[in-house]
Amino acid sequence: MTGRLYGVGLGPGDPELVTVKAARLIGEADVIAYHAARHGRSIARSIALPYMREGQVEELLLYPLTTETTDHPGGYQGALDDFYADCAERLAAHLDAGRTVVVLAEGDPLFYGSYMHMHKRLAHRYPTEVVPGVTSVSAASAVLGRPLVERDEVLTVLPGTLPAEELAERLRGTDSAAVLKLGRTFTKVRDALAEAGRLEDAWYVERATMNAERMQPLKDVDPDGVPYFSLALLASPAERTFVPDPQPRAGGGEVVVVGLGPAGRPWLTPEAQEALSAATDLVGYGPYVDRVAPNPRQRRHRTDNRVEAERARHALELAREGARVAVVSSGDPGVFAMASAVLEVAADFPGVPVRIVPGLTAAQAVASRVGAPLGHDYCVLSLSDLLKPWEVVADRLAAAARADLVLALYNPASRSRTWQLAAARDVLLEHRDPATPVVVGRDVGGPEESVTVTTLGELDPAGVDMRCLLIVGSSTTRVTDRGVVYTPRRYP
Repeated sequence: MTGRLYGVGLGPGDPELVTVKAARLIGEADVIAYHAARHGRSIARSIALPYMREGQVEELLLYPLTTETTDHPGGYQGALDDFYADCAERLAAHLDAGRTVVVLAEGDPLFYGSYMHMHKRLAHRYPTEVVPGVTSVSAASAVLGRPLVERDEVLTVLPGTLPAEELAERLRGTDSAAVLKLGRTFTKVRDALAEAGRLEDAWYVERATMNAERMQPLKDVDPDGVPYFSLALLASPAERTFVPDPQPRAGGGEVVVVGLGPAGRPWLTPEAQEALSAATDLVGYGPYVDRVAPNPRQRRHRTDNRVEAERARHALELAREGARVAVVSSGDPGVFAMASAVLEVAADFPGVPVRIVPGLTAAQAVASRVGAPLGHDYCVLSLSDLLKPWEVVADRLAAAARADLVLALYNPASRSRTWQLAAARDVLLEHRDPATPVVVGRDVGGPEESVTVTTLGELDPAGVDMRCLLIVGSSTTRVTDRGVVYTPRRYP
């Protein structure tokens, strides 16, 4: 089998800017090839050295000339063409022998890089992959802390070897620009910037991200000693438009009532995640607030479970002062939760906007664990008699049972409410067959999840607590031999 050729970008100079993939390929390669001038020192090799290993074959591709004259019959280009052809055949010998060859390239391999000459000669003959790298243009922008382009602006990348007139014309007609290959072209580039009226805005960056990194306004640079590894940068014109510091806001806040779903992050919708991320303050029952990952810039207001009106008022007061408040609820905030409490109190805060972000309900979560018991008409009831008389609860249970609705029963029991579920079972048995399927879901989605399928006649209230939700089937609800519970969509 033939070997594989990789053109690997090393970034602008800092070895820590080598990509993870590039570092892996360098360490795995049989052969490491790199270009160098006649002095033999390779910047590419120095960048890659931390990722190289003992025993790798190194191929030094030594340029026969850089700026010198030559007596080659084909002139300067002919000498380089012969050099590249020779280098390609040296690498082809390794590839024919089945060796993996990595050709190192500063910056990006296909951005003014030497690797591309190998690529054009070998990529059609051998399996080849190019690994991109951070370019010198990106590095210069980063070390200056100035953006390249914003919105619809145009970035132009130019080689300093262009004629002065063309450089000036192109610099005059673009928003941002990077001029590479300075070295001996520096004076010409500086004059072109002046001709284009852009010299005052131009920056000079030398060896960006390397130890010898240097940057300064280009007009102040001494042309003597400007190296090849430097560039001129015209940053985005918009970078001079600074945004004023934000002023303390009076008003302008909002309250978002967020449904957390029945358990952890997997049950959280993207809309809910966005609302939680944007909040300055989190308000809610302590265990629900604790389900949101801590963020040190956010204030957290944990309260007891029985102070819904006070909690809502506190959230609205914070929003009136300019805070972005997320009031958190388990499940869906509109189902026996904080949405109605906040909206009720919001009548006293007419200038504060309130949004509701839905969440997956506990009923849906429990139903999903056994199949589709909510596949037809169903009713959602709370067995808590703290906010409504038990007589109302019993009447509604009886009405739903007579109507042959599937029931999702919230708040079936607590430490202080121990008799209500047994009473509810007795009411339902007046209208339902004792064999009616019942699903008991506890802590669904949480670490103590359990789901039990039983019948209305065999339901044991002693095994139900405040973390449970019950689904009581209708006359058409079925349980298969495999324990799947479903209510058909067709009604007899």
